[in-house]
Amino acid sequence: MNQADALLGDHRPEAVIADKAYDKQELVEEIESRGAEAVIPPKANRKEPRALDRHLYRERNVCERFWAQAKQFRRVATRYEKKAANFLAFAWVAACIVMMK
Repeated sequence: MNQADALLGDHRPEAVIADKAYDKQELVEEIESRGAEAVIPPKANRKEPRALDRHLYRERNVCERFWAQAKQFRRVATRYEKKAANFLAFAWVAACIVMMK
């Protein structure tokens, strides 16, 4: 399931928003078993399309635009820092700068 298992980890989200690439029945079942709503648009070739909360899916755009701005910082885009703690610290700095704009 690509990186979905690692991203979900032990979290108990209310909703999981993802793009069409994550439209896999196993992932949707895993999300629903956690008590969350899978907000993933169905692929065009899906035989039984699922319902999609389009209002909630539009919120994904806010995250996409935020990370596009954060990646303008070279250290965030290239993972320049060797240690995870240093990378996280600079990601926080970049996030603060983006939010202050």
